[in-house]
Amino acid sequence: MDQAEPLRNIIKAGTVSVNKPLARVISVTSGKGGVGKSNTAINLAVQFRKQGLKVIILDADFGLANIEIMFGAIPTYNLYDLIYQGKNIREIITWGPMDVGFISGGSGITGLSNLSRDYLSYIIRNLSELDSMADIIIVDTGAGISDAVLEFLVASGEILLVTTSEPTSITDAYSLLKALSRHPRYESGSTEVKVIANRVALLEDGQTLFNKLNAVVSRYLKIPITYLGEIPEDHQLAKAVMQQSPVSLKTPGARSAVAYETIAAKLMNKEASPNRLKRGMEAFFSHILTTKKY
Repeated sequence: MDQAEPLRNIIKAGTVSVNKPLARVISVTSGKGGVGKSNTAINLAVQFRKQGLKVIILDADFGLANIEIMFGAIPTYNLYDLIYQGKNIREIITWGPMDVGFISGGSGITGLSNLSRDYLSYIIRNLSELDSMADIIIVDTGAGISDAVLEFLVASGEILLVTTSEPTSITDAYSLLKALSRHPRYESGSTEVKVIANRVALLEDGQTLFNKLNAVVSRYLKIPITYLGEIPEDHQLAKAVMQQSPVSLKTPGARSAVAYETIAAKLMNKEASPNRLKRGMEAFFSHILTTKKY
């Protein structure tokens, strides 16, 4: 029996029980750093909590720890401790403001391909518990087109691509979509890519930004994208970041906070989208780990 066999068995077992809860997994990504990706992940999490939903963020930007810095909370354990130190999933979750849970990635996940089948099975079993602990799991990926980022994106049925109107940001967003479309396991029929325009001066600038990106993507790439909304340039957001608090909590009436609220509402209104597969974290990570060569 090859080492991936236990993972396949877990997936099969998970599909038998129709009553098994599945979390909605949303990956937030960007073509380059510094465009507000982690801020988007955190503020959407807060807005979902305000709607009464249970939310956990997985900080998959390994080694940078953006989520914990922005929350002003230091985790005791992280994903590394689950994988290599025998901690269980509940031990590595840190609870931030409004009981938004987050899991810090740590820096040791790159060695997953060297783990035994028993260890991989243990990891998947633990991660599958997140499906019963959260309604929505937000995966804050790294920026750029590294293999690690692309692995998370192809495993996700729902991707939020954050970009700004800066030419380099638009170019890098296109490069990310190009790399995603060429990935051997990318399936456009089961993956939705939604674009968020961040730091726009005028609301109409967001639609203009998307139109420019979509024109090139439609012409050269076989990957459909849709426009989700825009976040305005807002000094209140910058102030909240300096105070290590989400603007949606610190100043809920701020223009940026209201924009995040609108985008969160749009995402919930699209909950029943026929193109999005509600995979849950068990299938999400199984999709990644079973592709490793053993």
